[in-house]
Amino acid sequence: MKAKDIAALLDEPACAHNDKDKSGCARLKPGATAGGCSFDGAQIALLPISDVAHVVHGPIACSGSSWDNRGARTSGRALYRIGMTTDLTEQDVIMGRGEKRLLHAIRQAVETHAPAAVFVYNTCVPALIGDDLEAVCKAAEARFGTPVVPVDAAGFYGTKNLGNRIAGEAMVRHVIGTREPEPAISPNGHKVHDIALVGEFNIAGELWHMLPLFDELGLRVLGTLSGDSRFSEVQTMHRAEALMMVCSKAMINVARKLEEGYGVPWFEGSFYGGGDVSRALRGFARLIGDEDLAARTEAVIAREEARLDIALAPWRARLSGKRALLYTGGVKSWSVVAALQDLGMEVVATGTKKSTQEDKARIRDLMGEDATMIEDGNPRRLLDLCAARGVDVLIAGGRNMFTALKARLPFLHINQEREYAYAGYPGMVELARQIALTIESPVWPAVRAPAPWRVAAKG
Repeated sequence: MKAKDIAALLDEPACAHNDKDKSGCARLKPGATAGGCSFDGAQIALLPISDVAHVVHGPIACSGSSWDNRGARTSGRALYRIGMTTDLTEQDVIMGRGEKRLLHAIRQAVETHAPAAVFVYNTCVPALIGDDLEAVCKAAEARFGTPVVPVDAAGFYGTKNLGNRIAGEAMVRHVIGTREPEPAISPNGHKVHDIALVGEFNIAGELWHMLPLFDELGLRVLGTLSGDSRFSEVQTMHRAEALMMVCSKAMINVARKLEEGYGVPWFEGSFYGGGDVSRALRGFARLIGDEDLAARTEAVIAREEARLDIALAPWRARLSGKRALLYTGGVKSWSVVAALQDLGMEVVATGTKKSTQEDKARIRDLMGEDATMIEDGNPRRLLDLCAARGVDVLIAGGRNMFTALKARLPFLHINQEREYAYAGYPGMVELARQIALTIESPVWPAVRAPAPWRVAAKG
């Protein structure tokens, strides 16, 4: 990828903070890719497209260090769970065999797995030695008769968020708009409206909490980028009547280009917290402009919110006033705040690593202008903040689990590897349940109490 192409991706006109900070998420400085490079961001953005062969062109470490680190689930073929790489060695680099190995890798993927398409991810080594990724992919597609999509996202290009944007650009250039959707059939007599989701990854099956509501309202999800998605579905996303950016500005370029190229209106929303779910459903009804859909949407929201209030009542009684420190990044830095506040909890601070300026603005809206934001949460700082603010639970990613456990502090896993789905109305109840079970676990009084032998010695 040329420098001008990267600059174009950083200069995103649809971002409110573009002029002052170039989207606030992709400025590269030494050490900026330590939490995820461009390759990592591109791969996790597209990996949930489950019937595609995802081939990593580079050394084995690039694939081994990042493969399947997002807990995305699929209702169909699980080809995305098979790691494929060209496994470049020093000899391949010295002898200039990178392109040849890539062509053989694509052939093996097609012949062995018969995928709907092959996505080829560029990494630092082949980018540095000058392998022509696009030329090889074009030749392979002509030879093997299967779509081969180049995703040029070498790690040194920039941060994880830039990689998300590069992945979205690859979909717009090579995939979206290459197929027309099948005619919609209404099961209940209401007009079917086509929608699309960008930035939804079906972590722990979260998308499945929303699909029944969409089906009831007559909203057909043409495609998602990229939770529980198929290649053929992504091809048809340009025919959506409305698109939702699922609490993420990382792939905002997809939404903007679908609006400019195909007239697809879009909005940003979240599926975390009852209020945000209701706003998301209303957002689709508003953009589509169907009065019957709007009326049915309000009826569904009233029913689901009433059910949610009943289901959450016992959990709110147990969690009201509890203090949480949320240390995650990106969109969860604000979307989960809203869900915790729905439960009556106080969020004393939130992490903002990999968050955009738009994310930080939303945090201030939710927590006030003086909100404590943690950019670099080393273990000592996190624990000092927990002690100073009387935190009852640390909600963070897996890498912080042992920090919390060593400090005998209740910990709840919130990041992409988690096992529980927290989106949608059912997800809100599950989130409340997991937080309460975590805080009230009998293990904490046990580990905080003096050891029996010390008590015996004093006696």
